[in-house]
Amino acid sequence: MKYLLGLLFLIAAIGLKAQNLNLPYKIYDVRKQKVISVDDIIADMKNTDVLFFGEEHNDSVGHDLEAKIFEKLNKTYSQQVALSMEMFHTDVQPIMNEFLAGLISEKNFIKEGRAWENYKDYKPLIEYSKANKLQVITANAAARYSNAVTKEGLVMLEKFPATSLSFLPPLPIDTATGRYYQKFNQLLGGHGMGTMKVYQTQNFWDATMAWSVSKFINANKGIKVFHINGRFHSDEKLGTLAKLQQYSPKIKILNISAFSDPAFEKPDWEKFNNLGDYIIITDPKLKRSY
Repeated sequence: MKYLLGLLFLIAAIGLKAQNLNLPYKIYDVRKQKVISVDDIIADMKNTDVLFFGEEHNDSVGHDLEAKIFEKLNKTYSQQVALSMEMFHTDVQPIMNEFLAGLISEKNFIKEGRAWENYKDYKPLIEYSKANKLQVITANAAARYSNAVTKEGLVMLEKFPATSLSFLPPLPIDTATGRYYQKFNQLLGGHGMGTMKVYQTQNFWDATMAWSVSKFINANKGIKVFHINGRFHSDEKLGTLAKLQQYSPKIKILNISAFSDPAFEKPDWEKFNNLGDYIIITDPKLKRSY
């Protein structure tokens, strides 16, 4: 009997390994230094408040995974989960709430909520939230504010009227120095006043998203937040993640960095160890071209 049980476990393990080989993604736990499953991430969220998913916006596998993770979080933690998104702005929160309540049409929601052009990639998340009566945080700063920062710098925000302040994080907003600034300059390829104002806009986005999540957590104790943003905002636990830790020092955060990689079949995991708690490599053959 003992040998039979051992054989059954071996067969199950082989079957699981074969199944994982056919998935269009691979998940690596940086702390445990091993390949894991989505369910392992869900289990790790038991004592965690926020899970960041740093995506590439044109990664279809990543979008599918976001929906899968969000659904599993909700089912595991009995609807004590909310979604937070870079893709919607703080000033459209009432429109998001109206759509989730079934009060307005999808057409009006997409137009007046200023949904991204690739809304179809995020639609499963919104529809799942609507069907399960889950809250969605419209976390990012509206373009009119970020454009003002890009033109005149962060100081411009202090000139907006009091009626605008509910859409903005606390002022003044600090500009991050050190590693985040170095990464940004590497991305843009140079320094200068123009680059600095763009960098201040980046910091403004980070602060707005972090403040949106922090406010929600303070007002909704015990609800876990699944926050989605472009991975530059949270890789290496910088950007939005670092700002959130400043606003809410006591909360516990885990982060995912997800992206396609040419070495999908044999990833060099050590190369990505600094990016986050979990690294998700997706099959580059399935990445969209837009």
